[in-house]
Amino acid sequence: MIGATEIKRGEILDLDGAPWEVTEVTVQTPSARGASLLVKIKARNLRTGQTLAKTLRGNETVATADCEKRPVQFLYRQVEEFVFMDLSSFEQFALSSKVLGEAAGYLTDGLELRSLLYNGQVLTVELPVTVELLVVDTAPALKGATAQAQLKPARLETGIEILVPPYLSAGERVKVDTRDGRFIERAK
Repeated sequence: MIGATEIKRGEILDLDGAPWEVTEVTVQTPSARGASLLVKIKARNLRTGQTLAKTLRGNETVATADCEKRPVQFLYRQVEEFVFMDLSSFEQFALSSKVLGEAAGYLTDGLELRSLLYNGQVLTVELPVTVELLVVDTAPALKGATAQAQLKPARLETGIEILVPPYLSAGERVKVDTRDGRFIERAK
């Protein structure tokens, strides 16, 4: 059990017997006297992908989901399924692109990450905060356009597109933030 005021983004809650990942948390203090603190959360069901908005009072408690995290390695993609290997038991399992969602765009062969198990069943994988990806295609830089910081689109080896600075060219490796898909820096 966890108090409503202790809930953080990324927390896994057990609501109505299903695991929900908290995606947003907002704390609101009402102006009326005697009113209690309100905690508004948005969560995503890890089984179905459904979203939920819920308001809790500051003194309420919520059950946390009994989840286990294990180290896994991404092996390969097979049509619409992604195959992983559990690094502790060496068992292989597959997750669909629907289950992975946007995370599928950051997976490269050999990437090590963590799987999230709920009641012994793998629900999803947690990406590292940053990944290194190869720029496959990008527009040439505009010469002399330096009055403002400009960005240009670039397609990466996994198929996703991000905005990069104009000095980058195809064939370079970049670090990308997996939380919001932002370019961080050139990979060293």
